[in-house]
Amino acid sequence: MARQHEAPIHKLRPTQITIGFIEVSVKRKELEALKKHQQRDFLAEHMIPAVYGPDERVYITDHHHLARAALEAGIESGFFLIEADLTPLEPSGFWREMGEKRWAHPIDEHGQRQPFTAIPKHLTELRDDVYRSIAGFVRTAGGYDKTPTAFCEFAWADFFRKRIVVGPTHEDFMRAVAAALLLAKSAAACTLPGFRGAPG
Repeated sequence: MARQHEAPIHKLRPTQITIGFIEVSVKRKELEALKKHQQRDFLAEHMIPAVYGPDERVYITDHHHLARAALEAGIESGFFLIEADLTPLEPSGFWREMGEKRWAHPIDEHGQRQPFTAIPKHLTELRDDVYRSIAGFVRTAGGYDKTPTAFCEFAWADFFRKRIVVGPTHEDFMRAVAAALLLAKSAAACTLPGFRGAPG
């Protein structure tokens, strides 16, 4: 049974390779706008799912953007919902179990699958994938529904990656988000998790 655990943010281990830095920046600013007790209350209300892994480390299985944003905002500890205790497993067995349960997603910033050994050991080592930010912005704007499907945003990011070119400026990014919003409602997206239906 899942249970609550409080742990230092800087000691968390990721279970994926990438995040969207633009999305992290937005979340960090939201956290920094809160007072210390409000930050703590917010993290208590938005517990991050995690598992205990080898050497009793805490591996987060989702909400990497929030964890990285909290770290950048200087928040020392957060609250986690521990879904499993896998401390008895050796590293190879641990990652095999994580893969089977879809609690780890070693996909790089080009949408290519990598070995589990490519997953960073620290939140600061996560790499940027701008299409992860686009997927997050599109979801926030109502382009698709948040679902319990493991790593839903990766599927949407890969969908957009194959169809949209993103330029280097903020204006380029926002144009890409606008294009992605239209794509999210198209029939081409109908098999993706959280699809809301093509406009009638």
